[in-house]
Amino acid sequence: MLFPTTIAGSLPKPAWLAEPNKLWAPWRLQGEELASAKDDATLLAIKLQEDAGIDIVGDGEQARQHFVHGFLEAIDGIDFNKRVEMGIRNDRYKAMCPTVVGELKLRHRVHAREARLARAHTTRKLKFTLPGPMTIVDTIADAHYGDRVKMAMAFAALLNEEVRGLAADGVDVIQFDEPAFNVYMDAAAGWGIEALHRAIDGVDCTSAVHICYGYGIPANIEWKATLGAEWRQYEKFFPALAKSRIDQVSLECINSHVPMSVLKLLDGKDVLVGAIDVATDRIETPEEVAAVIGKAAEYVPAQKIIACTNCGMAPMRREIAALKLEALGRGAALAREKHG
Repeated sequence: MLFPTTIAGSLPKPAWLAEPNKLWAPWRLQGEELASAKDDATLLAIKLQEDAGIDIVGDGEQARQHFVHGFLEAIDGIDFNKRVEMGIRNDRYKAMCPTVVGELKLRHRVHAREARLARAHTTRKLKFTLPGPMTIVDTIADAHYGDRVKMAMAFAALLNEEVRGLAADGVDVIQFDEPAFNVYMDAAAGWGIEALHRAIDGVDCTSAVHICYGYGIPANIEWKATLGAEWRQYEKFFPALAKSRIDQVSLECINSHVPMSVLKLLDGKDVLVGAIDVATDRIETPEEVAAVIGKAAEYVPAQKIIACTNCGMAPMRREIAALKLEALGRGAALAREKHG
């Protein structure tokens, strides 16, 4: 099938699970009640995607508070009580970040519960998302390694442990989220990709990397306004990414000022084309979604295109996210009629 659909990662959480319309949303419950509520939310996220016609579904990141820290919470060597205010994404905004204080070790599997639950309740292809090594080291303070590359490789080794487990759980696609690639372009083309290779060592399932300009939060919107009429950051590292062992690349396209021509630099890769804008509550029409897909097909073979959202939807209102997913499903179907 041409133009299968998927999501970038996160979906809004139900109000009974976490405070709505907010990043870092506090949980509403504790203990086993929280664990059960996370299970329920995961199943609802899958049902929402299936009803919207999404072909490659995910858990919606319902069991984690944040796309990076949801993984970090299972790692020894990190002190969450020793938080440091840091400028992250090259000082785009400030965040209170935990500190690496010793050798990093994975205490146990991180996402086995939600991955196995999702796999047991859908017959569709299943995608699971994890933070990429470069983005992790850009979101945490270091009081132990003293070297970003060394620390990134340590995190990549732990990610590899979890990835092997996810593959054994029946996950079809494992995606690493690397918004930091758009900030540190030279490093992304070098050790950023090397760290991703370490993270997928010995894993047979499909690998993906999501690179975008961030959630639709004020700090990111203000930064985007400084990038000019054309956003050409991708040109600096896409040639290296095209030569990498990563199978798929996910990026934002609709309303992003990214010249579609840069997609030619990803020759040979599957391209997840962002056709849903997560920075606005306006619902795209199927025709608009199909137009983005059609434009991408001028530079990427149609069989290599997967229709996707620009980024995660965690801070969005649930009813808006649901309508946007429906638009994505209907838009991809329309694109198949036009280009199939």
